[in-house]
Amino acid sequence: MVDDDVTPAALGPAPWGSRLLGPAEEGSIRRRIRVQVLLTLPLITANLVGIAVAIVLIVFVLPGPSVLTWSLVYLNFVAAPIYIAVSLLVGLVWGTRWGLRTLRWATDDQHIPTEREQISAAAVPRKLVVQQAVLWLGGLLVLTPMYAIVDPAFLPKFILGTGFSAIVVCANSYLFAEFALRVVTARVLDAAPSRRRRGIGVFGRSVLMWIVGSATPVALLMVVAVLALSGVSVSTDRLAVCVLSLGGATLVFGLLLMAQTLAATVAPIRGVRNALRRVEDGALDVAVTVYDGTELGELQSGFNRMVAGLRERERLRDLFGRHVGQDVAAAALARNPGLGGAELEAAALFVDIIGSTTMAATRPAPEIVAILNGFFEIVVDEVERHGGLVNKFEGDAALAVFGTPAPIADPSGAALAAGRAIHERIRATTEFDAGIGIAAGRVVAGNVGAHRRYEFTVIGDAVNEAARLCELAKQDSARLLASDAAVERADPDERRRWTLGESVTLRGRVQPTRLARA
Repeated sequence: MVDDDVTPAALGPAPWGSRLLGPAEEGSIRRRIRVQVLLTLPLITANLVGIAVAIVLIVFVLPGPSVLTWSLVYLNFVAAPIYIAVSLLVGLVWGTRWGLRTLRWATDDQHIPTEREQISAAAVPRKLVVQQAVLWLGGLLVLTPMYAIVDPAFLPKFILGTGFSAIVVCANSYLFAEFALRVVTARVLDAAPSRRRRGIGVFGRSVLMWIVGSATPVALLMVVAVLALSGVSVSTDRLAVCVLSLGGATLVFGLLLMAQTLAATVAPIRGVRNALRRVEDGALDVAVTVYDGTELGELQSGFNRMVAGLRERERLRDLFGRHVGQDVAAAALARNPGLGGAELEAAALFVDIIGSTTMAATRPAPEIVAILNGFFEIVVDEVERHGGLVNKFEGDAALAVFGTPAPIADPSGAALAAGRAIHERIRATTEFDAGIGIAAGRVVAGNVGAHRRYEFTVIGDAVNEAARLCELAKQDSARLLASDAAVERADPDERRRWTLGESVTLRGRVQPTRLARA
């Protein structure tokens, strides 16, 4: 089954293993016509070739009395051609009407086939082979006795020649039908995955083709040899012609049957291989159409399940990253950390909207949510652009850290630059204002909580100082305050953008903090 996230274009130009079967987005009516043509023309061609082979075998190759005599003119040029024409016509009309009736549901892309329709569609290749076998058997039962009445010695010649051709035609018909009906098979397997592997399988298909393409002509040669040993008059020349002809037929038809079998086997593998290459390149909107009822269909289905799992994993990774931050998510996936933390040098930035309580009391909730989302969009954008992480959203405020969990060269400089950028964008694009506080120093960063539920957090004096500076900045005309420690730790270019001012003792702290303004 193809995932809803996969577009028809993602299935590739040949979703059913061959461009002859058309693209995935092709209309149902046009697809029905295509399938009918691909099913009818090869079957007629296979029968015509089989008839020609049977004539050559009976007339020129197999030992026995000659059929090119005046006594057989009526049979050769009236009875036999009439039966051949009638059988071809009956086979064409019978097969076409039965096929259209059986596969009528396939013209509706929205129709989910019933169990009966699934069973009937899955049996189409086998039933077409049975139809071909019945028509060839009819020819054997009708024409052979007519020739045997003239001369009983015609009996083995007609049985062997007609039987060999019938087997080759039926085998080719099965492969042609399997190929032409891949589109229908895909619909059946999509509706009922349990129908996979109910056929003969890859091994059985290969053995069957060996029987038809190699074992049958060799067995025919052995029968000719047995006839010669049993006393049937066979000249050396006729025996040589028989061996050469059947040997040539074995080479030609064996090659054709093997090529068809290998094509049916390789096509699903090639489709999975090409799709794997796209997955390696990072494309996860990839799927292969499951159209093979053998073990190869299980391979196709398994690939689709694998890619669906990768898509789900990528969704979870993205969702995880959005909730905790991409850096925290990457660190968790890479190292699978547990509880605990480490002391390190980092910078903290705290930003809080001014007047949010009044806005909440005077404006509708959807408008407040839209304002907060626009505000946090600015904060996240600038913090990530400067290499930091938004660690927490707290109502209308946000805490960002720089230097953890992903280390950067200048945490203080990055925090100061991000603070200036946030301040400028808020002033330029929003109707509200915000206070921003920045501090730097030693912090403890790690996972805090319980074994079943924990989160990444940063604690330390620098975080507390940034929060207190934010409170003070909301009352300061500059709206952006940093500690002298943060400015002193920054690179010279960023340091020159800040001016040191008075010292204040922030709420909850003992040591005074010298303020810096941009």
